[in-house]
Amino acid sequence: MASTADFKNGLVLKEDNELWQIVEFQHVKPGKGPAFVRTKQKNVVSGKTIDKTYNAGVKVETATVDRRDMQYLYRDGEDYVLMDSETFDQLNVTPTVMGDGARFLLENETVQVSMHEGLPLFAEMPVAVNLVVEQTDPGLQGDRSTGGTKPATLETGAEVQVPLFINTGDKLRIDTRDGSYLSRVND
Repeated sequence: MASTADFKNGLVLKEDNELWQIVEFQHVKPGKGPAFVRTKQKNVVSGKTIDKTYNAGVKVETATVDRRDMQYLYRDGEDYVLMDSETFDQLNVTPTVMGDGARFLLENETVQVSMHEGLPLFAEMPVAVNLVVEQTDPGLQGDRSTGGTKPATLETGAEVQVPLFINTGDKLRIDTRDGSYLSRVND
């Protein structure tokens, strides 16, 4: 059990036999009336987001969530096979649990998997990864009306938009949260 004073981003609550992760919260003390806490919560299983308000000081049930570093080994059909870095146990994880950022994962990358009672809830990818451009068309100077981007296929098979000066074989830094190009990496 935890009170509203213990709320923090990432805390997982158990309500109505469902797990909800606090995405953001705000303590509100109006000039008139009692204080309350406004939260934005995401259902850990379905991904649905809701806004919920609690009176200040209310006790809520928290879920025990174990965060483990795991190494991505390979794809097994649709599933991702991960290995626990401490126990070396292998675990098959669905694409839903891995999220959209998994398309930027290379073998042997480390991801943080949140588990509840032995079941994987969600995986947190590294914020940025370095990947090599497998294929992109050459950019033509003057062939643009705006900033100018073109599609590029990365070594993981993911496709992203990159500036026109990027060539096949370049190493890029990619944001796994939204798949955006951050910079070119010089080795």
